[in-house]
Amino acid sequence: SVSQEKIGNVLLAQGDLASALGAYRQSLGVAERLAAADSSNAGWQRDLSVSQEKIGNVLLAQGDLASALGAYRQSLGVAERLAAADSSNAGWQRDLSVSQEKIGNVLLAQGDLAGALGAYRQSLGVRERLAAADPSNAGWQRDLASAHYFIGIVLQEQGRLADALDSYRKYQVGMERLAAADPSNAGWQRDLASAHYFIGIVLQEQGRLADALDS
Repeated sequence: SVSQEKIGNVLLAQGDLASALGAYRQSLGVAERLAAADSSNAGWQRDLSVSQEKIGNVLLAQGDLASALGAYRQSLGVAERLAAADSSNAGWQRDLSVSQEKIGNVLLAQGDLAGALGAYRQSLGVRERLAAADPSNAGWQRDLASAHYFIGIVLQEQGRLADALDSYRKYQVGMERLAAADPSNAGWQRDLASAHYFIGIVLQEQGRLADALDS
C-alpha cells in the first residue's frame, strides 16, 4: 500500500493525474482490506483516511468536484472516528480539521456557500482547541489563522462584509504574530501581506477608500 502510494505521489508530481489516481486506488484497496481485518488498529484506519484524501486531491485537480467531495467525506468519516476515540491525540484532531477544510474547499467551488461555511467553522473549532492547548506550536497557530481566512472568503462571497472583515482581521492578527516571531519565514510574510490585501478589498467594497488604500 505504501509503495503504491509513493508511486502515486511521483505520478502526481509528473502531472500524470490519471495514473496517479490508479496508483492511489490500488493503495486504497489494500488499506481497505487491512482496516476491515482489524478495526482496532488506528494506524491502518488512518492509512485508509489518507488514501481517500489523496484520491480526493487528484479528483479535485481533475475538476471532478462531486467525486472529490465523496472521497473527502469518506476520509472525514475515518478521521471523525479516530478523533472521537482519542481526543488527546493532536495529530488526529488536526487530521479532522484538514478533512473538514478540504470539504469546505469543494463546497465553495461548487457554489454551496452555506455548506462551505459550516465545514470551515467545524475546522475552526478544532483548530481553536489545538492552538489554545499549545500556543507555542507555530503550526497550530498557522492552521488557526488559515481557518479565519477561509471563513472570510465565504462571508465576503455572501456579501456579509462586516463579518468578513472581522475574520480577515483575525487572520491578520495570527499572521502578524507568526511573522514577527520568524521574520525569515517568507511564507508567513507573504500570508501577512495577503491578510492586508483581503482587508483592503473588503474596505473598498464598503466604500472606505482611504482605509482600503492604507491596507
